Amino acid sequence: MKWETVKLGDVTDSCLGKMLDQNKNKGTFQPYLANVNVRWGSFDLDNLSEMRFEEHEQERYGLRYGDLVICEGGEPGRCAIWKDELPNMKIQKALHRVRVHDDMDYRYLFYWFLYAGKRGVLEQYFTGATIKHMPGDKLKTIEIEKPPLHIQKHVADILSAYDALIENNQKQIKLLEEAAQRLYKEWFIDLRFPGYETTPVVDGVPKGWEKTTVNSLIGKVQRTKQVMTSDYLNEGEIPIIDQSRDFIAGYTNDKESLVNIGIPVIVFGDHTRVLKYITFPFAKGADGTQLIVSICERMPQPLLYCSLVNIDLSNYHYARHFKYLKSEEILVPTLAVAKKFDRITSPLFDQIQSVREIATKAAQARDCLLPKLMSGEIEV
Repeated sequence: MKWETVKLGDVTDSCLGKMLDQNKNKGTFQPYLANVNVRWGSFDLDNLSEMRFEEHEQERYGLRYGDLVICEGGEPGRCAIWKDELPNMKIQKALHRVRVHDDMDYRYLFYWFLYAGKRGVLEQYFTGATIKHMPGDKLKTIEIEKPPLHIQKHVADILSAYDALIENNQKQIKLLEEAAQRLYKEWFIDLRFPGYETTPVVDGVPKGWEKTTVNSLIGKVQRTKQVMTSDYLNEGEIPIIDQSRDFIAGYTNDKESLVNIGIPVIVFGDHTRVLKYITFPFAKGADGTQLIVSICERMPQPLLYCSLVNIDLSNYHYARHFKYLKSEEILVPTLAVAKKFDRITSPLFDQIQSVREIATKAAQARDCLLPKLMSGEIEV
C-alpha cells in the first residue's frame, strides 16, 4: 500500500537540548537526559545529572508525555517515548526533542524510527566522517511514510501491545533483582544473617567470616574468540554479551566464540562498570568485557554478584575499572551462610532468566511484525 511521504519537520516540532556549560547556565538545578540515558524504546534513569535551567527555558527544553527523545550523536536516531517517568525532566544538547502535530501518532513515529534504524535508512542524514551526528536541520528533512491517522493508531496499538508485555517483564526482573539485593543488604551490610544473635562481630567481621580482596576469590575463564562489534548480527545462534547496557548486544554464529563452562558467569564492563549475571551459553563481546567466576566455595556466584554490585567504583570515572574492582575487599561468610544464601537467591536468578526469555521472544515477535506493518504489507 502506498502512503503519503512527508518531511519530519512538516509534521512535528523539534529542538535540540541545552548546551552543558556550568559557568554560563543560570536558574535552578534540574535533572536532564543525556545521550547515554536513551536506549531504543526506554530510558536509563539510574544515573542522571543536573544543570541549571531558567524559567523561560522550561518549555523549550522540558519534556511532555508523548515526546520523542532522539539521539543527535552516538547512535543518531536512537530514540524512546517520554512517558513522564520522572517529573520536570529536561534534555541536554546531545538529544532532540520531537513533538508530533495532531495528524501524527507519537507511537507510530517511534516505530517508524525503529524500523528505519534497523534498515539503515537514517544513515543518509548523518554528518561526520568518524563520529556520526544528525543535526537539527537534517532531522527535519527526514522523509517518512505517513498513513492516515487511524491506520497509524492501529499499527501502534498492535506493536505497543508487545512493548507493554516487554515492559511488564522488565519490571518483574527489576523486582526479582531487588529481592536478591535486599537479602544481601540484610545479611552482609546490616549483618542480620542467620545466627547473627549469637555470633560475635569484631571490626565489622562476624566470627568465622573474613574480609578479603575480590582478586583472591576469582579465577580465570578459558579464552574463546572475541566477537568484534562490527561482526555483531541482529539474529544468530549465540547471544553476545559485552559491556554495553543492553543485556544482549547482538548475535553470532561463530562456534569458536562460545563461552559455556557449566556455571553462571558474571560479566563486568571494564569501562562502563556494568555488571550482568549470565546463566546461559554466550559469546564474549568487544574489548573491555571481563568474565568473572568464583573459585571459593564460601563465595557462590549469586553472592559474588551481589557483593560486586555493592562496590562503588564511580570515583574512578573513565578508566579501566577491573583492576580497581579486584583490589576491593568483600566479606566472605561461613560455608553454612554461603550455602543458605545460594539456596535462596539462585532460584531468583533462574526466574529472572525465564522472564527475560519471555521478553526476548516478545521483542522478536514485534520485530518480525514491524517491517510488515510499517511497509503496509499487512493491511490494518
